[in-house]
Amino acid sequence: MRNIIIGGALLLCLMAKAQGCSKENAVAFQEKMNKEYANPDESPLTKEDIKTFKSLDFYPIDTNFCVDARLVTTPNEKPFYMQTTTSRKPRYRKYGELHFTLKGKEVKLDVFQSMDMMKMEEYKDYLFLPFTDLTSGNGSYGGGRYVDLKIPAGNTLTIDFNTAYNPYCAYNHSFSCPVPPEQNDILVEIKAGVKEYKKH
Repeated sequence: MRNIIIGGALLLCLMAKAQGCSKENAVAFQEKMNKEYANPDESPLTKEDIKTFKSLDFYPIDTNFCVDARLVTTPNEKPFYMQTTTSRKPRYRKYGELHFTLKGKEVKLDVFQSMDMMKMEEYKDYLFLPFTDLTSGNGSYGGGRYVDLKIPAGNTLTIDFNTAYNPYCAYNHSFSCPVPPEQNDILVEIKAGVKEYKKH
């Protein structure tokens, strides 16, 4: 069984690109994703799929899906074992709650911090946002998607859903991937980021 926290090189790219609201950042994110997935040394694709891989499918870039959220930290939260697609139980803690408005709806999402990754200097300010939305299983991967974020200096955190990406399990069932919690189900169609993977 291949376990995954998140691929290092890809994670650094995602974190770098997830912090700004611009079409240029979203384009760079897509280009980097395609480059990573085409690289046999870094791609989650199976050996068979990578032979015919050309590009991931993305929703059209829409800066309306880039929002500034109010971050309410929850420093007293205790670590817990997050559910995954396998028996693996990675330890996370709830870092805080993100409050924002999207398509006229008030949204509150929990954002998490990996207990393992926070010990690493390069990932100590990494935050993990798993979510599902009304496109899950109907345009985007049914198991939900992720957005990688950084701990902000203040209490505002930018979420660019144009950088939402699929768990590696969407491409290869040999991976073990965190399952988005029920409270992170967004009652909006997030038509941004990576679409459901379909073999070509």
